[in-house]
Amino acid sequence: MGEEKKEVVLLDFWASMFGMRLRIALAEKGINYEYKEQNLMDKSPLLLQMNPVHKKIPVLIHKSRPICESIIAVEYIDEVWNHQPLILPSDPYQRAQARFWADYIDKKMYDAGKRIWTRNGEAREEAKKEFIEILKVLEGELGEKAYFGGEDFGLVDITLIGFYCWFYAYEMIGKFSVEAECPKIVAWANRYMERENVAKSLVDPHKVYRFVLDLKKIYGFE
Repeated sequence: MGEEKKEVVLLDFWASMFGMRLRIALAEKGINYEYKEQNLMDKSPLLLQMNPVHKKIPVLIHKSRPICESIIAVEYIDEVWNHQPLILPSDPYQRAQARFWADYIDKKMYDAGKRIWTRNGEAREEAKKEFIEILKVLEGELGEKAYFGGEDFGLVDITLIGFYCWFYAYEMIGKFSVEAECPKIVAWANRYMERENVAKSLVDPHKVYRFVLDLKKIYGFE
């Protein structure tokens, strides 16, 4: 186990919804790894060396080789450690659909959520409206299924759940309720968080909220 730990390293930041994906994937696969918390205000030489193009976390390092971008890294984990539970479906069409919705989440949700806490007035209201619309689209995709992956979790579930830790901050700042607007999403999140490997890989939403309030002060988004 000690040798395996040296082979797998995760460069991450505790509040990153993107990093949480890798933490869940590694935990579900039972992979022992070394976690290296990064200071995003003062990026480490290792981070800059491992991700010289984007200079962002998370970065998965396997046998001294970096894998950047969270969705790519999750797929890598699933392919290299291809035992159960499988994160991507074996059927090519279902796999393509999972990738589509994971891409939808990444292209839509982060930007709308960030604008909720960085903007004011009408701009914040517009961001809030957009955020709720994104969740409603995802509710439609979820339908009556237990998980986006069907009867068990998959790539889309892992992609979305990290954002759930930020919902409280968005709600407090934007003055709205995700549960009131999109109850199926909250029910899905609560169901998914019953998995031990998911719950232990996520962070306290109240801690995220305090972190966001600090960011607002630092960057003058009052």
